[in-house]
Amino acid sequence: MYLIAIGWIYVTLLMAIAEATNTNGSVLGAVITFLLYGVGPTALLMYILGTPGRRRARRAREQAESDPPAEQSDTGARALSSQPDAGSQAAADPIAPVREEK
Repeated sequence: MYLIAIGWIYVTLLMAIAEATNTNGSVLGAVITFLLYGVGPTALLMYILGTPGRRRARRAREQAESDPPAEQSDTGARALSSQPDAGSQAAADPIAPVREEK
């Protein structure tokens, strides 16, 4: 999809250069040619062809917002509370407590 868009922009850029360098042409005509034949239609086409991807991303975002994460559910919180801290920070007390032997 991007290859076709890049190719069309290249073609319209060459059209604009030909318009600007022609004896009857002008730079204003070249800019209008590039914008109306190249950038405008390409932007519209990319927007239309990108609609399914945006729709999938929006649905995935809505699905992620509606489903609670496993850590915040009741069973998940109780299961996590029995597990030791697996964080990346060191423990508050660097010296382990001494156990008394019986």
